[in-house]
Amino acid sequence: MSSKRYPEEFKIEAVRQVTDRGYSVADVAGRLDVTTHSLYAWLKKYGPDANKHRTKAEEQAEINRLKKELKRVTEERDILKKAAAYFASHLE
Repeated sequence: MSSKRYPEEFKIEAVRQVTDRGYSVADVAGRLDVTTHSLYAWLKKYGPDANKHRTKAEEQAEINRLKKELKRVTEERDILKKAAAYFASHLE
C-alpha cells in the first residue's frame, strides 16, 4: 500500500484530465502513477458532482448524529421510567 501524499493541485489536475479532457480513469492513473481507487476518490471529492457527494455525506453525518442522540435520549427515558416505577412501588 502506497503512503504517497499528493498536493491538492495535483489531484485537481488529475480530475480535470478525466472530466474536461475526456481521458479514461485507467489511462490517467497509469500516466500519473496513482491507483484508480485514489483517482475515483479524487473524482468524488473534486469532480463535477462533488457538491452532491458532499451534501450527501453531510446529510448522512447528520442522520448518524441524530440516531446516536435518539439512542441516548431513549436510554435516559427508560432509566427514568424504571426509577419512577421503583420509587412508586416503595411509596406504597
